[in-house]
Amino acid sequence: MVFVLLEFLRQRWAALALFFLTLITAGSLWPLAELPAVPGSDKLHHLIAYAALSLPIAIRRHKFWLLLLLGCLLWSGAIELIQPYVNRYGEWADLAANFVGLVLGTLLGATMRKRIRSAPSI
Repeated sequence: MVFVLLEFLRQRWAALALFFLTLITAGSLWPLAELPAVPGSDKLHHLIAYAALSLPIAIRRHKFWLLLLLGCLLWSGAIELIQPYVNRYGEWADLAANFVGLVLGTLLGATMRKRIRSAPSI
């Protein structure tokens, strides 16, 4: 069952990454009067979101995977620069949490990718 899920992620990596990028962008730039009260810290939410974004990219490891991850980091920086113009707060600490999330998601994805390659054929 786990290998089926991993194979699903590997095959649909681009659609999943685009989906997560769209959610992150909309969630980060949607004007709010105040941030919603949700459990966990803001930085943890950034870390999780960007780990989810990098996970399918790392699982597939397209030949341009490193450029894709760099693009995600640059996109993250652009969001932080735009946020003050849409009644949000851009912070360097958010960008750092995004970077850590990209790294952790990439490491997890690489580990999962190894499991896919070592899985017996069904």
